[in-house]
Amino acid sequence: MQYRPLGHGPLTVSELSFGTWLTVAGGIDRSQAIRCIHAALDLGITLFDTANQYGGGEAERVLGEALRSHPRDRYLIATKLYFPVGHEPDHGLSAAQIEKQLDRSLHRLGAEFVDLYQCHRYDEETPLEETLTALDRAVKAGKARAIGFSEWTGEHIDAAAAVAQERNLVPFSSSQPQYSLLWRKPEKSVFAVCARHGIGNLAFSPLAHGVLTGKYAPGAPPPPGSRAASEQMNQFMETAGRRYRSDFLLEAVAQLRPVAADLGLSMVQMALAWVLRRPEVSSAIIGATRPEQIAENVRAAGVTLPDEALERIDDALGAVVVRE
Repeated sequence: MQYRPLGHGPLTVSELSFGTWLTVAGGIDRSQAIRCIHAALDLGITLFDTANQYGGGEAERVLGEALRSHPRDRYLIATKLYFPVGHEPDHGLSAAQIEKQLDRSLHRLGAEFVDLYQCHRYDEETPLEETLTALDRAVKAGKARAIGFSEWTGEHIDAAAAVAQERNLVPFSSSQPQYSLLWRKPEKSVFAVCARHGIGNLAFSPLAHGVLTGKYAPGAPPPPGSRAASEQMNQFMETAGRRYRSDFLLEAVAQLRPVAADLGLSMVQMALAWVLRRPEVSSAIIGATRPEQIAENVRAAGVTLPDEALERIDDALGAVVVRE
């Protein structure tokens, strides 16, 4: 495993992070989830990403239980707030919500602090100054070491940086955008804006919900045990109106197989190395249902893809790539 700074903030993160979305939040049983978390630790992964919303708080509970037996300086915990938790109606990034939800996350995690506290989405209803001031208080109180956001626009990021500078508040360290071979929207503006403000990116869904593993074949049902075959984990396999399991897309993805083979890589390793090639990306967040998957994934760390391979990848995917 290799490690990178998370922007200009205080954290250094492993090139691959372990995410608890869908899997630890109920896609697999508790004991298997804990085995996966322990395997990630053993393989050098240091950043574990979760959210108060995942599984109505269950993902935080499982993650806290799994990490509790390990020294606190061996891992970093990142969690988020914005969406309603369970059946509670309240949500957003108000000062009251930040204080309440952070305390509840810490309780579920069994932790005194989180290393990264993130705004899961942008809150149009709460003044940015209120959100940033509350996050600043959380850091200064020792409840969080750094702050970040997920899926904010370049305009939101610029505005937040201006407010933080003007009011001498703790600045954002991280951005968490969706980014993969198939979903390249952050390249248009988010990466450049983050680089300008010293913000690192934690790429989620770098395998496009498992499609880039190559396990799904055009015209065939999903294999047993895969994400697409699970009612608990397949609800997000459509984005921007394009089915991730459409024959059109899967036929294009299948053309990546010989490219990976010529590199001596699996399709998973090539897809992760492609995401990590960007200097703006500090870490790619992976999920797993089995420890063996994590062992395969971590072999992508430190891999450099030659220009010829990058060109072949673009030629193979063509029109299925979402750029804006």
